[in-house]
Amino acid sequence: LRFKTMARNQEKAMSMLSRWYTYQRELHNPGGPEKRPYLATECHSLQDSEKWRLQIIKEIARKVSQIQNAGLGEFRIRDLNDEINKLIREKGHWQDRIVELGGPNYHVIGPKMLDHEGKELPGNRGYKYFRGS
Repeated sequence: LRFKTMARNQEKAMSMLSRWYTYQRELHNPGGPEKRPYLATECHSLQDSEKWRLQIIKEIARKVSQIQNAGLGEFRIRDLNDEINKLIREKGHWQDRIVELGGPNYHVIGPKMLDHEGKELPGNRGYKYFRGS
């Protein structure tokens, strides 16, 4: 009987701590975390467009590192590969929007896909395969 009371007190304490963290988060960021617009054309600020492009690049890097895990199953690898390709396509939309807003053209100055000799690969604009999916 005593153990139940102790566990209940710990649960209450954790609940209070959780509520306090939630309160602090809302206090410092009233609208919650800012979400990336669904369409790049909905963004009218060059600075925000750059921010969303960098966020996508970070997501791509994280997913590429996840797909390198040897313990993943075939279906998870395919799902990650699809997600990465979707993000790459979305990054292209943001890069187009940045050019429209007067920013740098990342299509021209960005890194290219190269072969082992350092030559640019022909026709590398479509679906890309990361790991043997």
